[in-house]
Amino acid sequence: MRSIFAKIVLWFGAMLLFSFGAFLATTMVLSRRNAPVDHFLKRIHAMQLDDARAAYESGGKQALARELARMDRYILGAHYLLDSSGVDLVTGENRQSMLQASRAPGPRRPFRSRGPILIRQTSPDGRYNLIVRVPEAAFGPPNNAYYYYGAILLIVIVLCYALALTLVKPLRRLRETVLRFGSGDLGARARLNRRDEFGDLARAFDEMADRIETLLTTERRLFQDVSHELRSPLARLQFAVELARTSGDRQAAIDRIKRETEILSTLVNELIRMNQAEGDPAERKVEPVELKQLLSRVLDECRLEAEAKHCDIKEEIAAPCTVMADEKLLSRAFENVLRNAIRYSPERETIEVGVQRKDRSALVTIQDRGPGVPESMLKDIFRPFFRVQSDRGRGTGGSGLGLAIAERAIRLHHGAIHAANAQPGLRVEIRVPTSDAYRAHDLS
Repeated sequence: MRSIFAKIVLWFGAMLLFSFGAFLATTMVLSRRNAPVDHFLKRIHAMQLDDARAAYESGGKQALARELARMDRYILGAHYLLDSSGVDLVTGENRQSMLQASRAPGPRRPFRSRGPILIRQTSPDGRYNLIVRVPEAAFGPPNNAYYYYGAILLIVIVLCYALALTLVKPLRRLRETVLRFGSGDLGARARLNRRDEFGDLARAFDEMADRIETLLTTERRLFQDVSHELRSPLARLQFAVELARTSGDRQAAIDRIKRETEILSTLVNELIRMNQAEGDPAERKVEPVELKQLLSRVLDECRLEAEAKHCDIKEEIAAPCTVMADEKLLSRAFENVLRNAIRYSPERETIEVGVQRKDRSALVTIQDRGPGVPESMLKDIFRPFFRVQSDRGRGTGGSGLGLAIAERAIRLHHGAIHAANAQPGLRVEIRVPTSDAYRAHDLS
């Protein structure tokens, strides 16, 4: 049996049947353990017989009729005094059938056939029989108790069926969503508006599906961007090769081939670096890194480019700050942002680099004096191959991957990076958790 719905229904059904059987068995056992009560009732019937016999022997039928009527008023049931042959001593009727159907006082039956109970008390000499006709509702459940039990059982079965359906329905919906998602419908979501474990499971699946959809969409877009970026230099390279074959100025053609080859080489190297930024976490070497020393090395490497544009790099590092990081990866992130600032900064301007500790994080700011970025594109500049202007990156030698690599590297360090216009220029803020925050939250 593979259906969880059938398992739930059968399990509840078995439990109900077991409970019902246990109830019946317990009722029957307890009914047979009422010996003190039965003995008391037997003494009551014996006393009634003695009173009825005394009334009959002392006052005849009329006295007996009054005594039996008194018993009927005070004690539940109809009372009859019969002789040994079953003749009613008050009316003279033959009640042999009643005498035969009666039984001596004893344990009460919890479940019996339809009709009243006839209890018989016989005198020691056998001459008199007191018959007490007790209504069927006097003891125990009514004769139609089985109908009540059946109705209750049916209602409980319906409720169990509804419960099983409630439990299985979200699982079926989640299964259908998983099948749709697995067949290629990346927009498939369970969206169960529940607050129980099924809702938690559905929300976890939806979050996973969102991440997978984002990842696949990003990879597809990256593949398209890479194809687009490679197409142009390859076409120019092919044209330069043909030009070298046919043109008289082969040196110019060779120089052009060299430039296009360098562009392709730069693009491939940047792609390799971006792939390394999202490599296996086990291969990253995370250790305490003094941020001031790391930035000093990055600044030294970039000063030559800044000096070529007669730009100055001004650093303001408030205090030493230690972060847990892969030094090479984090250094590359800062270097890419700084080189981007140098690339778009006008000549003879200042590029400001600042570091301060804020809210258990190291806040690194890099600000240039360039043209800035339109507000609607501030988030897009961290996308691979994104350029504010279609020819801006090519004209300045950029590949459109530097900030994307920086964003991924910072994200892998559980930090955040965002850009804002500084008027003039662009201000990039990078937050990286300090070493104590890293250990406290077990970010590794």
